[in-house]
Amino acid sequence: MTTSSSSDAIDFTSLGLSPVALDFGVYELRWYSLAYLAGIFIGYWWVLRLLKEPGAPMARRHADDFVLWSALGVILGGRLGYVLFYNLDYYLTQGTTMFGVDLPAPFGILNLRDGGMSFHGGAFGMLFAVWLYARKAGIQWLRMLDYVACAIPIGLFFGRLSNFVNAELWGSVTDVPWAVRFPELVGGAWILGPPRHPTQIYEALTEGLVLFIVLAWLFYKTKARYWPGFLAGTFTFGYGLFRFLIEFVRLPDRHLTEFAEASGLSMGQWLSLPMIIGGLAVMLTAKKRRQRIEPTLGSDSVA
Repeated sequence: MTTSSSSDAIDFTSLGLSPVALDFGVYELRWYSLAYLAGIFIGYWWVLRLLKEPGAPMARRHADDFVLWSALGVILGGRLGYVLFYNLDYYLTQGTTMFGVDLPAPFGILNLRDGGMSFHGGAFGMLFAVWLYARKAGIQWLRMLDYVACAIPIGLFFGRLSNFVNAELWGSVTDVPWAVRFPELVGGAWILGPPRHPTQIYEALTEGLVLFIVLAWLFYKTKARYWPGFLAGTFTFGYGLFRFLIEFVRLPDRHLTEFAEASGLSMGQWLSLPMIIGGLAVMLTAKKRRQRIEPTLGSDSVA
């Protein structure tokens, strides 16, 4: 079996990657920001394609209106989720600097350039945004959520790739042939660390690519889109399962290491367990919610 030593593992610095996509001097456009934009707008394009199929629960105008709602739900939910689940003590005690102005705690919560977004928080924010918009527009929120869920893996794929570019959220030390040596801050100096699992790539492939393919196949090749909640439940279960398993080789945030050691599971795993259980429950009960649906295209009702 081939193993990776410190000498033959992939040197991250040799890849020529930078967190900054474009440097305008006074402002840096980062890949992480572009990942969010790509997830929202490519996801929007994908939802429009899904809406062309018979039985859609909403029209294009609803998708057009919901773009802003989804962006706010993901960003606000992701930020608040990170603060509450991962780093509340820090933001309650530490101030920040924004636009050259020193601000006291807890205003650091508003400084998104300081980093820190939680997928679980973003998922809750998106869920709330769907429920709120569907109620306002008179749409069945669970069926709308099915269509939105099919697009979420797109954002996850780009987001995890940007995590890799940022050299963050890497995994534990390993000897697999594809191990990567990331820059690590040790004793105030940056050094090339030991070979580690590139867990960002694992998550991009599973939470992003695999889940996207599974949901697209279910949507086009089965009657799943007529079972309210089935596609959303599939995404929730799949994401929770993949995240739970990958967390075994993904290092927890430094300030949560003691929590993981004391509880036996990382914070990401504890947050994923309800997703696994809840997603499975929604999937198993979805057929009971099936009803006669008048399609937006064509002339035949779908029973």
